[in-house]
Amino acid sequence: MSNQRKYNTFRGMFPRFVYESYSHEFCSDGLHLSFRFLLGDKIVFEPTASIPSRPFYTRTLSKEQLDVLTFNIGMIELISYWKAACPPTVEVRCGHLSSQQIDFWKKIYFNGLGEFYYVNNIKDSYEQFMTIESAATEPFEAAPIETLAPMGDSYLVPIGGGKDSVVTLERLRRQHLNVRPLIMNPRGATTNCATQAGFPIEEVAVIHRTIHPRLLELNKNGCLNGHTPFSAMLAFYTLLVSAMTGIPNIALSNESSANESTVAGTNVNHQYSKSLEFENDFREYYTQFIAPHFAVGSFNYFSYLRPLSELQIAMLFAQQKEYHPIFRSCNKGSKTDIWCCHCPKCLFAYIILSPFIAPNDLKTIFGADLLDDASLQTEFLQLIGEEETKPFECVGTVSEVNSALSMCINRWYQHQPLPAMLKNYRPLPPTTPLDTLYTEHNVDSHLVEQLQQQIVEAAFKIKQTTR
Repeated sequence: MSNQRKYNTFRGMFPRFVYESYSHEFCSDGLHLSFRFLLGDKIVFEPTASIPSRPFYTRTLSKEQLDVLTFNIGMIELISYWKAACPPTVEVRCGHLSSQQIDFWKKIYFNGLGEFYYVNNIKDSYEQFMTIESAATEPFEAAPIETLAPMGDSYLVPIGGGKDSVVTLERLRRQHLNVRPLIMNPRGATTNCATQAGFPIEEVAVIHRTIHPRLLELNKNGCLNGHTPFSAMLAFYTLLVSAMTGIPNIALSNESSANESTVAGTNVNHQYSKSLEFENDFREYYTQFIAPHFAVGSFNYFSYLRPLSELQIAMLFAQQKEYHPIFRSCNKGSKTDIWCCHCPKCLFAYIILSPFIAPNDLKTIFGADLLDDASLQTEFLQLIGEEETKPFECVGTVSEVNSALSMCINRWYQHQPLPAMLKNYRPLPPTTPLDTLYTEHNVDSHLVEQLQQQIVEAAFKIKQTTR
């Protein structure tokens, strides 16, 4: 059965998906959240999340404040479960949504599932894929109860274990700002990077999130499956941690290249929830519908790296040699904390760092010379723009990849043989400048000025050492 036919069949079998309830409870070991979703009459999903106690959770939140935050977390959690059958109607029984809020959620769901629809070869329209219904009355009192002022010079930095969040963490620390790492579902690379920065796990804000086993069972039995907007989910959890700590600034590490679509000529973007479009929508949403329950200035969600290209981030990360043995960006190898060296994410990370780290050193970091591995030819062609789609991974733009390869050849291979992948590659003049910032972002001006100074200095050093 084709996925389109399966999609239509499931929507007929399950016409309604219900967000029935949410709950929150403070226990001795931390804050516990749970959600209840219904698919049909017999299928129940009850995912949970928890935030372990830490001494730096200094804010006492009212029930109403916890209600509004938890309810909205449930709204983003539900998409992972809705996509198993894609019911045409979502009924929200535990809260009221205005028409403006419904538009916000439909946009996240539709664009955030763009890859899901594309990869599964499913056709549907924004107007028809989902209708959202909600309770008639507003359950949340929009009255700020928080009396302590937010700590304006403090920053929450979500750590993913890759080069990007390391650059954010280190650059903010070097400016002598108060920084608190945040990790969802800790693993080797995330905890190692935090520890390297001087934060043992006890000093890290941690979120443990579970997927209800019923969903995994349905996936094994043939229900629809695919990519969901993880970064949008993380965004709503960071608001909760921000409120509990009083740290208003949530500094993400999403670069400018996240705005480029994965499929040329379409809006299908693997990184939609990392894009500036989502970031702007999210900032507007929490300002109107969540922030009124808190003190003025409680939240400032932005991407610190938005003014930078992937090339510039790689250039700065190359200076952080203490992180080179421990960072990881490979999704396939995340459970065992390795570079698999066989996926497009590994190849992209290798390429983007190649102008700034000598070939032998780069080979030591990854455990292999990925530019000398002909088995990655398809992934290589996707990254340089000679295929219809880029890899469905968090990778840079086609222009950035080609600029990195040209710079790599010019810097390291003028007087030695080219690796296998580059022998038939025709380098183009680099089109991604190293000393210029992008202007569309939500970063405060004083942080932008410091970033500008840092990349100018780093770019000058590269030019001085390029043969």
